[in-house]
Amino acid sequence: MAKILIADDDRNICELLRLYLVKEGYETCIANDGEAAVQMYEREKPDLLLLDVMMPRMDGWEVCRKVRAAGKTPVIMLTAKGETFDKVLGLELGADDYMVKPFDTKEVVARIKAVLRRCTPSEQPSTGGQITYDNLSVDLSRYELKVKGKVVDAPPKELELLYYLASHPNHVFTRDQLLDEVWGFEYYGDSRTIDVHVKRLREKLEGASDDWSLKTVWGVGYKFEVKD
Repeated sequence: MAKILIADDDRNICELLRLYLVKEGYETCIANDGEAAVQMYEREKPDLLLLDVMMPRMDGWEVCRKVRAAGKTPVIMLTAKGETFDKVLGLELGADDYMVKPFDTKEVVARIKAVLRRCTPSEQPSTGGQITYDNLSVDLSRYELKVKGKVVDAPPKELELLYYLASHPNHVFTRDQLLDEVWGFEYYGDSRTIDVHVKRLREKLEGASDDWSLKTVWGVGYKFEVKD
């Protein structure tokens, strides 16, 4: 069973989460400040992080940056702030999901299961193939993105989103349609998630080719535009 690192300076919240996760069969480890969270992440190699934003010694944003620089371990941010800025910032830093306090522990467990399903390549659908365009290759069987012949690091959901859009060239999808098709019914987030992932993809694909592009269709959604 997966190992979950719980990082929060509120010891009561840590213990409550630990009890629920152990009951669900997960192994847990706990850190009560940001520096300890980074050290424990490096030592314990957890399968997922529950990461509070406001922590002493190092905040959750900085911990998330360090974790993302080290690998692709899924991160769920825990925050007492519900503003869109915080949600989008967390996603831009590479977080896979976020939850606003106070939260229901049963929902935390459901989110963990959903994120682990989404972020574990071995559990992804076996129908993944490869799509190629000029200076672009998206290979879902290997979860590999190549731009101008070079492998570019990208989280699983970015790859799946790009693959889906590129599989339907010039077709316009709404944000909700993309959430349904790429994230699936188990996703608990909102449609801003799509905006964040498209922004990150554009940064990685910038200047790759004049034959195709990720286009915003204002008031509707997005499409992978291919020139005739």
